[in-house]
Amino acid sequence: MFVQQHKYQLMVAGGGATVLGLAASQWLAGPVGAILLILGTLLAGAPIAWNALAALRVKVISIELLVTIAVVGALIIGEYNEGAIVTFLFLFGDWLESKSLAKTRSAIEDLATALPATVKKINADGSQIDTAVTNLAVGDTIQLAPGTTAPVDGQVIGGTGLLDESRITGEPEERRKTAGDPVYSGSTVTNGSLQVQVSQVGDDTVYGQIIELVEDAQDAQSPVASFIQRFAKWYTPLVLLISLTVGLITRDTRLAITILVLGCPGALVIGAPVTNVVGIGTGAKQGLLLKGGDVASALNQIDTLVFDKTGTLTAGRTSVQHVDWFVDPADRKQWLGHIAAAEKQSSHPLSQALITYADQHDAAADAAASEAPQVVAGQGLTVSTLAIGNAQLMTSRGVSLPALPASTASLVYVAAGTDLIARFAITDPVRPQARETMAALRKQGIQHLIMLSGDTPAAAQRIGNQIGLDEAKGGLLPADKAAYIKQLQAHSQHVAFVGDGINDSPSLAQADVGIAMGSGTDVAMDTADVILMNNALPALNRLFTLARRMTRNVTENIALAVGTVALLLLGLIAGLVTMGSGMLVHEASILLVIANALRLRRIPQKKAANLTPVNFSNAVVPDNNHESH
Repeated sequence: MFVQQHKYQLMVAGGGATVLGLAASQWLAGPVGAILLILGTLLAGAPIAWNALAALRVKVISIELLVTIAVVGALIIGEYNEGAIVTFLFLFGDWLESKSLAKTRSAIEDLATALPATVKKINADGSQIDTAVTNLAVGDTIQLAPGTTAPVDGQVIGGTGLLDESRITGEPEERRKTAGDPVYSGSTVTNGSLQVQVSQVGDDTVYGQIIELVEDAQDAQSPVASFIQRFAKWYTPLVLLISLTVGLITRDTRLAITILVLGCPGALVIGAPVTNVVGIGTGAKQGLLLKGGDVASALNQIDTLVFDKTGTLTAGRTSVQHVDWFVDPADRKQWLGHIAAAEKQSSHPLSQALITYADQHDAAADAAASEAPQVVAGQGLTVSTLAIGNAQLMTSRGVSLPALPASTASLVYVAAGTDLIARFAITDPVRPQARETMAALRKQGIQHLIMLSGDTPAAAQRIGNQIGLDEAKGGLLPADKAAYIKQLQAHSQHVAFVGDGINDSPSLAQADVGIAMGSGTDVAMDTADVILMNNALPALNRLFTLARRMTRNVTENIALAVGTVALLLLGLIAGLVTMGSGMLVHEASILLVIANALRLRRIPQKKAANLTPVNFSNAVVPDNNHESH
């Protein structure tokens, strides 16, 4: 429609006619001034009236309808200058709002425009050709030179280089990549050169999924925004009714139409959504992915934080500390081969410790024993008659276990049938800054810090004491952890759970807010409400800071909007406010609300040291099968 396509041109034309009309009314006699003001009103008022009629067709009484009625009333009573000023200011405010709102989505625009449109593709003969990214397919090989941003996910098959993954993790950390290492779209080569084999393209890449998640989250409404939107559907007709009633009782048309202008709820309606858009975008830039504005509101209520252990509070860099063998020394290397073959099909951190130990003892994985393992949730895995896991798995299979050693390491048992083969004591260092993070979270208002683990109670208690937790419980299955969270909620505690594995999904779903570490499984990240892409515990502190500031920002915006309406009504009663000045203040309040929300972009990001490398690859889903961590 012409009117909508050219509304800002009409605004300029209407504004020009209004200025000329006001000047003519001041300096010239006759109807010239009035004609120009009416022309200005019609030009600038046409898009407003068109939107009002469009809303009425779907049975919605909109702000545009209030303004249209007020302007028509102004023309009827001969207040041409008021009509012209109101229509121009309304459209001018709309233009300023569109420009300001564009800034609120700058985070997603920065993400969306960061990837190159073309890349160097390496042909079979070794030649390189510029190829559109949209034409790349899984299996292709591309060349990433210094300064090039990876447009796809892949694996390094040649070269070495440093990659800046800050667009993914939110942390300005460069990571060295060599053959076999993953490369994620959005990462930029800062030094060196890489040949990368494509594994994911388009929306299936990590970067594409981040953009989609942020877009969905920004469009999702928080409870406050939903309430205000429902309120506005009743508020706007109520303003129309009040204006009509005042006009009939007082016979003061000017007063009635001024009420229509002053009662416009523009700033109130936009207050919560604009905060959500800016806050979620700011979080995305810092590696904090919130799946909606309601998540920030829920985080603000959290008083209890429950952690998984392995890969969450610990670094996931496991190593075998000690082995107790229950078979002849001559058979141990063969058993290590069987164990390595089974564990190579698992991505659990404890699995890597067993594989590394087997490699160190020159025990080759037994290909004949490499059939797909069966996962026993929270206990371990089995392959044929071989069972690898915790004490619960052994007991369920009728394996007699020796007395527990005086150790706080994680214990992994291996049995064939009912015969115990070995017991591995595996250590996993606590994440750097874990204790400092717990102290910072207490300052944020978190009253209870708890760890739930499938590991032995002694190992769990050691970690709890080391980092300053209130409680540390071990020997729990996934269902036990979810039940414990439910028990906390029954005592009126607001619980957030932090985990990374498939076995954490029940707890992530049960908690009021589920938080997944960026190194976690697809299932965990799908279930979670928040994803910490940089896989660092200090990000939790930034997460709660962001949530609290978002909640406070919404409150400030609502107070500003309601306060503006109250101030205008007081000014109207005192005879100090006209239609034109009322519209000016109304539009200014909207811009102030947007400006207040934009302050969220300035939340400082502290660099986190000693970050754990993140593996976002969804090619292999970790089963986390040795313990319900």
